[in-house]
Amino acid sequence: MEDTTKQKKDNVLLNLCCSIIIPIIILSKFSKPEYLGATYGLIIALCFPLGYGIYYYIKTRKSNFISILGFVSILLTGSIGLLNLPSEWIAYERAMIPFLIGVAVLVSLKTKYPLVRTFLYNDAIFDVENINKKLEEKGNVKLFEKQMSRSSVWLALTFFVTAIVNFVVAKIVVVHATGTAEFNAELAKMKLISLGVVAIPSTIALFFILQYLLKSLQKLSDIPMDDLYAPALREKMK
Repeated sequence: MEDTTKQKKDNVLLNLCCSIIIPIIILSKFSKPEYLGATYGLIIALCFPLGYGIYYYIKTRKSNFISILGFVSILLTGSIGLLNLPSEWIAYERAMIPFLIGVAVLVSLKTKYPLVRTFLYNDAIFDVENINKKLEEKGNVKLFEKQMSRSSVWLALTFFVTAIVNFVVAKIVVVHATGTAEFNAELAKMKLISLGVVAIPSTIALFFILQYLLKSLQKLSDIPMDDLYAPALREKMK
């Protein structure tokens, strides 16, 4: 159990370093002509999140709609910079990914596998097997599906708001032409700003949606709140 937990923590730290910290340092500090230069600085900075994504897939053999979009986002950012396309395209690229996720969340409501289950109602957070059993016993499966649909709409709205904020931040911050050290520095600045005005509020919104699900599950299944969590998560919370 300790090895598994340690591995998960190490992966989170590695992901944070490769996806955010190292690219920001390279883009902001080492893209100047006297160091790597704008082009090589951008290439090397993008290699870290791209490399981690490939490494994680090879290690876990796990791929999903969200990770694919993340991979596409990195390629688009690199293409815009390396092909010297207009810098304002960054704003559209930054807005496109969360917008597509929001649309996918809504569309998935019409399928057997709504994406809200991937984000929130999954085995990593909830004791899904036991909860579903209790919901069936009490005849509350349809009621819970309605609550899930409502949560999906809120989740989609969160991504739509994220798309709008991403677009505005990129339009304001990224103003220099692609292929320059200034452009790379602005990409780094955009990432930092996004942490405060996008990532943190989005995390808070997801927390409230999760709390709504918890209360709905507790009411419909009569399972004590603490027992709703996945067994592994309950161990960590002790």
